[in-house]
Amino acid sequence: MQAIKGILFDKDGTLLDYDESWLPVNRELARIASEGDPALADHLLLACGMDPVTGHIVPDSLLAAGNTRQIADGLVAAGSRLDVVELTTKLDTLFSHAAEFSVAVTDLAAFFGRLHARGFRLGIASSDNERSIRQTAQRFGFAQFVDYIAGYDSGFGTKPEAGMVLGFCAATGLSPSEVAVVGDNNHDLHMGRNAKAGVTVAVLTGTGSRESLAAASDYCLNDITELESLLPGLQPA
Repeated sequence: MQAIKGILFDKDGTLLDYDESWLPVNRELARIASEGDPALADHLLLACGMDPVTGHIVPDSLLAAGNTRQIADGLVAAGSRLDVVELTTKLDTLFSHAAEFSVAVTDLAAFFGRLHARGFRLGIASSDNERSIRQTAQRFGFAQFVDYIAGYDSGFGTKPEAGMVLGFCAATGLSPSEVAVVGDNNHDLHMGRNAKAGVTVAVLTGTGSRESLAAASDYCLNDITELESLLPGLQPA
């Protein structure tokens, strides 16, 4: 295997703890889409992959892996009376504000700083909008260590297409075989496989399980901090 020189991270469920960060946001999303109708809100959550009582998220469902436009399409298909374009705009605004309340899985400034010091090129590829990703990087103090940021609206296509990985390669001068893709659901891992990334790494801080992620991942870790013990064998020469 070629030496890994770059790491492309998903955001939600990978850098941020999914349950802590997103369950309250999903409930607000449903309130917006239902225009305050509690019964419809519960129906919309179920249709998009979240149990409104337990908060359990179905792996690889719309709420687990979809981008804003896909979620808006799903909500309208399930019964929201809002226009898809209007709802997409409202959800992007909600998600941007949500960055202020998200919960990181570790000290991201220190974590990214250590990887940067070891010579890795670093990027974020998320199904969220680019503005939210940049707000997250600023809030948690790791923006200066990131070489590349791509959201669903950045022009590189959407997951599980290869475009975000290829954009990272273009920005850093790396080949896909020199890149590790790290994520919490199969959209992330399939994106890596579709781009012929050198390594796909699953983490369990999101909506996936070892069982649901096993087929598409080369490694499955409890969280991103375990990358640091994995990386000596993948480190740049």
